[in-house]
Amino acid sequence: MRIFVSALAVGELRVTGDEHHYLGRVRRARPGDTLELLDGAGKRARASIVQIGDAETIVRIETIEDVEDLPPRVRVLVPPIKGDRMDTCIEKLVEVGADEIVVWPAARAVVKLDGARRTSRTAHLEAIAQAAARQCGRARAPRVVASDSLASAIAGLAGARVVLDPGAERAAFPLAAEVTVVSGPEGGFAANEREALADFTAIGLGPRVLRAETAPVIAVALVRAATQS
Repeated sequence: MRIFVSALAVGELRVTGDEHHYLGRVRRARPGDTLELLDGAGKRARASIVQIGDAETIVRIETIEDVEDLPPRVRVLVPPIKGDRMDTCIEKLVEVGADEIVVWPAARAVVKLDGARRTSRTAHLEAIAQAAARQCGRARAPRVVASDSLASAIAGLAGARVVLDPGAERAAFPLAAEVTVVSGPEGGFAANEREALADFTAIGLGPRVLRAETAPVIAVALVRAATQS
């Protein structure tokens, strides 16, 4: 069993909220059970359950270690996607190894995020990413951020830069210490967006047009497969 906590230190730790509920209600954990604790910032600890109450679980942390991220660092730009498909996309991106997920406001995206809605939606997607990281055993939960524009999302990027284009030829992904993959909405990129991405390497993923939640996941999986990490 593994859970996320806000901070790690050797000794006893009180776990409350969703993680306490996960241990007690979902996993039916008992005193004496062993756990893996992750702080979401690259540290991992072994612990055992001392006590489970109605409002909290007390665990004893035994050892703490740093977990290094495997290269390359993979950043993914995805547009807002309608309904639960966005949640699925975030979950799968975490599982296949995205390190940072940027939601960018594509002109042809069906969903528009602004103001309070963008803030609440981003918080929801961050929670999805954290749960996915816990499920697949990642020590560091990927960042999920919302960008004001495509221009700000791609400003100052280093490393390899790729735009997914169903009209482009299939090719191996360029590899570097950092890899950025830009994915568009099902309506495609607008003309000004294509201009902004003109110096990105355009890569296709095969003869079929993939849905907006599928293409970026496959792209990240291909990058990770090429580096075996």
